[in-house]
Amino acid sequence: MRMLGRAIGIAAGLAAIAAGMPALAQETVLEPGWEHYGGDEGGTRYSPADDITPANVGDLEEAWVYRTGDLDTKADAVRRSAFEGTPILIDGRLIVCTPFNEVVALHPASGEQLWRYDPKIDLTITYANQYVCRGLVAWRDPLAPLSSECATRLFMGTNDRRLIALDAKTGKPCSAFGASGIVPIDPGMALLYPGEFQITSPPIVVRGVVIVGSSIGDNARAEAPSGVVRAFDAHSGAPLWTFDPIARSDNAPNAESWLGDSAKRSGHANVWAPMSGDEARGLVFLPTSSPSPDFYGGIRPGDNSYANSVVALDAETGAVAWSFQTVHHDIWDYDIPAQPTLARVAYQGSDVDAVIQATKQGLIFTLDRDTGTPVIPVEERPVPQEAALGEWVSATQPFPVAPAMLVPDRMTPDDAYGLTWLDASECRAKIEGARAEGLYTPPSEQGTLPYPFSGGGVNWGGLAFDPQRQIVIVNTSSALHKITLIRREDFAAAKRAQPQLEISAQAGTPFGMKRELLRSDTIGMPCNPPPWGMLHAIDMRTGSILWQVPFGTTADLVWFSDWVLPEGTPNFGGPIVTASGLVFIGAAMDNYLRAYDVQSGKELWRGRLPAGGQATPMTYVYEGKQYVVIAAGGHSRSTTTLGDSIVAFRLPN
Repeated sequence: MRMLGRAIGIAAGLAAIAAGMPALAQETVLEPGWEHYGGDEGGTRYSPADDITPANVGDLEEAWVYRTGDLDTKADAVRRSAFEGTPILIDGRLIVCTPFNEVVALHPASGEQLWRYDPKIDLTITYANQYVCRGLVAWRDPLAPLSSECATRLFMGTNDRRLIALDAKTGKPCSAFGASGIVPIDPGMALLYPGEFQITSPPIVVRGVVIVGSSIGDNARAEAPSGVVRAFDAHSGAPLWTFDPIARSDNAPNAESWLGDSAKRSGHANVWAPMSGDEARGLVFLPTSSPSPDFYGGIRPGDNSYANSVVALDAETGAVAWSFQTVHHDIWDYDIPAQPTLARVAYQGSDVDAVIQATKQGLIFTLDRDTGTPVIPVEERPVPQEAALGEWVSATQPFPVAPAMLVPDRMTPDDAYGLTWLDASECRAKIEGARAEGLYTPPSEQGTLPYPFSGGGVNWGGLAFDPQRQIVIVNTSSALHKITLIRREDFAAAKRAQPQLEISAQAGTPFGMKRELLRSDTIGMPCNPPPWGMLHAIDMRTGSILWQVPFGTTADLVWFSDWVLPEGTPNFGGPIVTASGLVFIGAAMDNYLRAYDVQSGKELWRGRLPAGGQATPMTYVYEGKQYVVIAAGGHSRSTTTLGDSIVAFRLPN
């Protein structure tokens, strides 16, 4: 049972040698394919492939398995990693990055290795957000002959802060890009430790401009590295522009929302999740995070505009086209965690090019792609106000009128959960002593229960959009954090007293912080009621929830779970949807890839994986056969089964 508790808890804290190249069939029609991390540049995670249907999905079988070998050669590093990569299919090669930024090209039909590139990152470094590589972006150079070197380029950001360009045919660095294919990323200030600043999500390319974000360690200090977004020329690697979400000058468009000199004393607001692009409009869409530190904002009064926002930039200049803020003055770690999804939405008879943004709060915002104004109306609603000494709190927060919030946001002592009377009573006692006034209750010295917790609602897996049926599919997690502010004079003693907990300094503010998952001491079960994971479908014509089902089991965590534990676990990764009406998703804390009926939510198939599938799958058709592929390598912080496999499924011959 201790394993289950540890797994749920960390989930809440929410993530080589070249081989010969066999010949590829030149006449093969590769579409429907998967050329982008999110299926397309707008991240819909939709495929027009329809060979696998609700009628035959039960016949799916394993087609091939490729092992990276990391479990054998990098065992210690694997225990500090999360295999979250989604492959892309480009020029007849299936391309995936490992958590250690090794890039592998596989034959789509056999899984045979075609080439492998190793940037040799330092495996002795401990990174704030584990070793992670969620994917790469491919770009076809319109000026280069198809047969030339680097006619199709792969761009990847690395854990050790490099932007690398590779030839998609050979895996060799593009010599004309930067210094022998590499552009180093300068974090802009001295780091507290080498792994404080890294890149975990794929860059994006719009109109020949490569744009890259960053992932930065939370809560160490207020004056932390800035979340600057950087743009480079896709041919040469020359820097083109930077965008800082924080107002660094008095004449910045968002300066009025950073009161006094608050912008000079804060960092982050970085873009750690994947971005989206609109080539026709020349826009890139950024999901920004909270300013530093997460749980005390008294040193940065104001709404802190451009942080916690969807920001649309002109990809060629970096100029702001529009922005929409989903949280004013974030003091709950409610980053925008997921790729903005670009889709044509038919809400209430309209037909609008939109941006659909899922959030950690379990809210879905739908915005006009040209202006950022809500397609589905948004209301500013009053939220709890009493806060810690010196804190600044927004009087209201934005809530879309539809769909309804996807996760619970209220917790009372009577809601305390337990398998036995003893652990239920332990949970009740922990809840009774903390503030719990609903969503956006400010952190406090007595302890506050942010619900949903900072791991979601929705996390980096994002959502999938079915354009034919106008259905959004999204998975959520539900767990309960307790955030306690610690006065500066008491911080050292508190850290000594509980070294096993997450207790961070938030240096430069009056308070440190303690973040802990609320669970029983006796059995280790979460204190909030199950299900702890759900899969949802939303009709975007009306904004109504079509169905929602518990998602995932603890079968691979405790042997007796099928007898006594409810379904639904926290999850990492997202769904995809196909034209035939199937939803595929791994993500849960058991070792399965699942298929659901998009109309009803009925589970139609489970495919066994050799390790945790905490990644988003993808699908493609190659030589007349549809494949569904997922990385199965587990997630060390969620204690799911670790591995190093890429697994493909298809229908039998």
